[in-house]
Amino acid sequence: MSHSLPAYRPFALEGDELRDAVLRYATNPLYLDNEDWQNHDNPYRRQLRPQVLRHLDFSKPPARADILNYSSLAAGRLLTSIYEADLVFLPKSGLGDRAEDFHRYYDPGNRALGEAIRPALERYAFGFLDEEVDVSGPWTKESFLAYVESLDAGAATGPSRTEQAILSSTDRERAARMWLIQLAPDFLSEASPMIRNVLGNYGAAQSEWFKIIIDEYGYGVHATKHSRLYEQTLESVGLGSDLHRYWQYYLNSSLLMNNYFHYLGKNHELFFRYLGALYYTESSLVDWCRHAVSTLTEVFGDRVDTTYFTEHVHIDQHHGRMALEKLLLPVLEEHGESVIPEMVRGIEEYRALLEVSDQDFAAQIAWMDGQPECRKLHAPVHEAITSGRINPPLADIVEPFGELSNTHCHDGDELCHIVSGTMKFVSGFDSHVILEAGEGVVILKNRLHGAIIESDECVYQIYSVGDHTSCLS
Repeated sequence: MSHSLPAYRPFALEGDELRDAVLRYATNPLYLDNEDWQNHDNPYRRQLRPQVLRHLDFSKPPARADILNYSSLAAGRLLTSIYEADLVFLPKSGLGDRAEDFHRYYDPGNRALGEAIRPALERYAFGFLDEEVDVSGPWTKESFLAYVESLDAGAATGPSRTEQAILSSTDRERAARMWLIQLAPDFLSEASPMIRNVLGNYGAAQSEWFKIIIDEYGYGVHATKHSRLYEQTLESVGLGSDLHRYWQYYLNSSLLMNNYFHYLGKNHELFFRYLGALYYTESSLVDWCRHAVSTLTEVFGDRVDTTYFTEHVHIDQHHGRMALEKLLLPVLEEHGESVIPEMVRGIEEYRALLEVSDQDFAAQIAWMDGQPECRKLHAPVHEAITSGRINPPLADIVEPFGELSNTHCHDGDELCHIVSGTMKFVSGFDSHVILEAGEGVVILKNRLHGAIIESDECVYQIYSVGDHTSCLS
């Protein structure tokens, strides 16, 4: 007896079906806009701005030039929430009145909705890397080893854009805290993504990888667990160490970096890619951590706890060698040279993301430092509008006291003009200006910002001015 079955078709949502599924996921009460700038000891709250998601299309990945646009930030926030439903988070002060949020976050329906939209969001978030990275050509063990040696991943380097941005900032402590906040999504649950890849059974390499994870978890001693060491770093400079307290201040690229390793770990077809990224991470982190210690010490002096970073300077010299000699090379020998392009892709994709992150953070600090200039620029740009020299799209907005515009970014330059009332305009952690009637600020493309109304009512206008410098010519 024969049975007629439909042809196999891989699962994928797109278009209106995808948009509806994203909106259904994001309307969980956990994901609605916040009434405060911070999430206080509640690891389940993640503001996803569902009122905006209905207007976004995640069907086609953006080009490299557009990956810091708002749609990518929205996708990054969604993916972080989806990935972390596999992890166990409990509030530091006990579950208490967060029990309902706990059940909502780990509810099977919430997780199933997240999994349904995850493949499309991953394609949207990381699709640009397909064009950014080329690993074509013949690969052999010998050419792979030559390539790895050419990376010189453990070599001393000069200061990064991030380091330069912090040390040259008009408020170095604020800039350094903003940087530490960017690392929190990864470092407060460190090694969680890679644990996904030590499940199952694939021989001796599995046990070698588990040794690295054991190190990350402090060999079972909580005081030396790497995430606990990072909590102490945050606390030493006056920051909270509860998970996602500073969700509102995560940059697009910070979520991209953190999500990348969840992406590799969640999708086991990318196993060999993760091996390459792991090698480069462990090898390059030694020099990166030396720079971190130097920068933080110069900014905060003796009061900053840098144990997290000094521990990595020590342990990752071993981890880099271990990843190559005990993981990558044995896996290559066992499974053949066909796995090399994926290993190389993992290295090169991670390096590309590092570059994106470095540029994005430096630009955000320049934006935060430059608020006085952006405020001054309001007058000539607004005059260009009122004189009729330009006629940009306009949105008139009226909001009541306490209305919080959760952080977001725009895909082009915008002008915010206050008609009446008072607005606190926020451009990053501990960075804001107070805007009164007749005042305003130019909002630069891709820069994270938000606002809160501090008068009974505020009437303001948002003009999409594109390249604001053209308004002054």
